[in-house]
Amino acid sequence: MSDEKTGQESEEKSWFEKIADVFSGEPKSRDDLHEILDEAEHNEIIDRDALKIMEGALHVGDMQVREVMVARAQMEVIKADEPLGKILPGIIATAHSRYPVIGESVDEVLGILLTKDLLPQILKEDRDSFDIKTLLRPSVFVPESKRLNVLLREFRENRNHMAIVIDEYGGVAGLVTIEDVLEEIVGNIEDEYDIEVDTNIRQVSDTDFIVKALTPIEDFNEQFNSDLSDGEVDTIGGFILRKLGHLPQRGELAAFNGYQFKVVNADKRQIHLLRVSPLHYDDETG
Repeated sequence: MSDEKTGQESEEKSWFEKIADVFSGEPKSRDDLHEILDEAEHNEIIDRDALKIMEGALHVGDMQVREVMVARAQMEVIKADEPLGKILPGIIATAHSRYPVIGESVDEVLGILLTKDLLPQILKEDRDSFDIKTLLRPSVFVPESKRLNVLLREFRENRNHMAIVIDEYGGVAGLVTIEDVLEEIVGNIEDEYDIEVDTNIRQVSDTDFIVKALTPIEDFNEQFNSDLSDGEVDTIGGFILRKLGHLPQRGELAAFNGYQFKVVNADKRQIHLLRVSPLHYDDETG
């Protein structure tokens, strides 16, 4: 019994010595740190979720903005000269909290609109005097090469949630949000599009539905009275991938069998969520 206790104490001492080494100020390699974290999880000092977060925090130090940004082509923007009546339907459809407002082109970002700042404008009877430029917050611009850990610190210090990404020539390459960075650390963050665990399809308006990409095609067909079929795949996400022939980015649109599919959430490996709405056949693009 005494030998067993001594062995346990020796093992614990070894572990604490390793922890002490990490914080001793002496140079240590990244591999050493990963090894210690893995051992901590194995010894149940930290749980699996904590390990993933720690590893994610280490990982963002090696990543650049260009790896997580929403590409220029997928940006949801508002044109400064658009009337309020045209702006509101787009905001309702995309359901974001912030939008870049542009002038003549995407390269001319005038500022960031917070959708909450539009609420007082909706109540005004005189919409002809609406000037979106008076509602804009300053834009933050960052290069594609900025490290994610540096960007996250700047987001926190300056209380910003969105930055416009510029390329080496000064043009707009895309945008990045604080959520994009945090998801690299903690995994997917639930938002207004997320669905209950036991539900694959959720109706969000009279015509729009949020659909998990893992929804079986037969369940999708039953819900929408459609006849989508593909003998090679079983899920609606797999169906979209097969039809497009590539992994779509967030915001990408596709149209099949009278329905429009918008990719709401996707990563570098798979689609997660789709927004599905009836498509007018004269507008069909795919």
